[in-house]
Amino acid sequence: MTDTNAPDAAPEPSEEDVFEQKAVRLAKRERLIAERTDAAGGAYPVAVPITDTIPALRARFGALEAGAETGEVSGVAGRIVSSRNTGKLCFATLQAGDGSRIQAMVSLANVGEESLQEWKELVDLGDHVFVAGEVISSRRGELSIMVSEWAIAAKAILPLPNLHNELSEENRVRSRFLDLIVRDRARETVVARAKVNESLRRTFSDRGFLEVETPMLQVQHGGASARPFVTHSNAFDTELYLRIAPELFLKRAVVGGIDRVFEINRNFRNEGADSTHSPEFAMLEAYEAYSDYNGIADLTQELIQNAAIAVTGSTTVTWADGTVYELGGQWDRLSMYGSLSEAAEREITPQTPLDELIALAEAEDVELPPHATHGKLVEELWEHFVKPGLDRPTFVMDFPLDTSPLVREHRAIGGVVEKWDLYVRGFELATGYSELVDPVIQRERFVEQAKLAARGDLEAMRIDEEFLRALEHGMPPSGGMGMGIDRLLMAITGLGIRETILFPLVK
Repeated sequence: MTDTNAPDAAPEPSEEDVFEQKAVRLAKRERLIAERTDAAGGAYPVAVPITDTIPALRARFGALEAGAETGEVSGVAGRIVSSRNTGKLCFATLQAGDGSRIQAMVSLANVGEESLQEWKELVDLGDHVFVAGEVISSRRGELSIMVSEWAIAAKAILPLPNLHNELSEENRVRSRFLDLIVRDRARETVVARAKVNESLRRTFSDRGFLEVETPMLQVQHGGASARPFVTHSNAFDTELYLRIAPELFLKRAVVGGIDRVFEINRNFRNEGADSTHSPEFAMLEAYEAYSDYNGIADLTQELIQNAAIAVTGSTTVTWADGTVYELGGQWDRLSMYGSLSEAAEREITPQTPLDELIALAEAEDVELPPHATHGKLVEELWEHFVKPGLDRPTFVMDFPLDTSPLVREHRAIGGVVEKWDLYVRGFELATGYSELVDPVIQRERFVEQAKLAARGDLEAMRIDEEFLRALEHGMPPSGGMGMGIDRLLMAITGLGIRETILFPLVK
């Protein structure tokens, strides 16, 4: 006996070739439907009598010696990803959803001439098939099913791409279902994401947090400085917004007595898309009563380190390009104004006049942000001078007041707020606050934001009267944080954001 040999790499079929293959496969589908009328037959049976899975068989019999027989009969199903037909013996490699594989050996002696001929005529690469027979190890040591019966489980009408040709990034994103079939990394990323979410929930549960869900359709956008997507409700005949953040609703929950609360769900921002931004993304937000931005930073570090361990077994992770990155230990914390002053070699404080910041930005060819304010320029200058030099995970502490309308003023330093941004791999991964809970000051901040909106700032917040009414009932001192799940995967795997999102938005 001879094992199946994968074909050499070949060019992808042309559109004409695909059209011809589709026509041939459609004809096979018609034949299957016409000739196999029993419940287990046809091109798309409702079920097949599987008794085992490919991963389970590999776990039990993966160490069989070459040529060994088990005497055990099993029925499995999988997608055919390689095949070779000979005169009296046909080979096919069946792949399970997790990428594990087993060989099917269809012989004249075991299935008979008619069944063998039907296999040759009706089965194609990409088909899902059911096979039953004895579990053996081939003479080359490949775990196999010596087939005694088989059936089509689902007929593939379109051919698979060549498994030896790498899909382009664009094709991987647009046809993720193919990416999952042909590329181990794609499947591993889906598993990693599931492990990350499981780890986050476990860490929160261990610390007494409750998971809740808040509205995605909102009558008023808020909770972050971002441009929203706008839609219309026919039932209410009103304009609605896809949420940019769940923050204002989660804080309502804290007001209501849910002292430790979190949510993992989708956010939407009508902004640019690049290697670290997506218009639709998964977000974690959490709030803890009687904590502050220092306590919430400790929690965030624990969440991320636990997630890395859940995925890789260690806080030392290896990215897709082979880079080894350390997420363990105690992370650095540095002052935004202090680090900017040191890097720019001049003192910059919350009292530095706007015209001086503009002059420095122009001298450094830093693009001025629209509707420039002191805080916006300080943040732009910080990204120019300091951000490129960050290597280890770093909490950047104490932001300008005018860019942080939902954050408590610093308890000791005037003109700044108790906010941090966490930078990993050179991008912002998370942000955390000592939450502003004074409803009078919060109203004043909203009024200032409304003035910016009136001057054309599309990212400015609006006055949210319902949220203010909640605050007026008393919100305890709290710490809060937000973190992108997609970016957390980027930090652990080294992949771009379109690779970490299973089905990213594309034009």
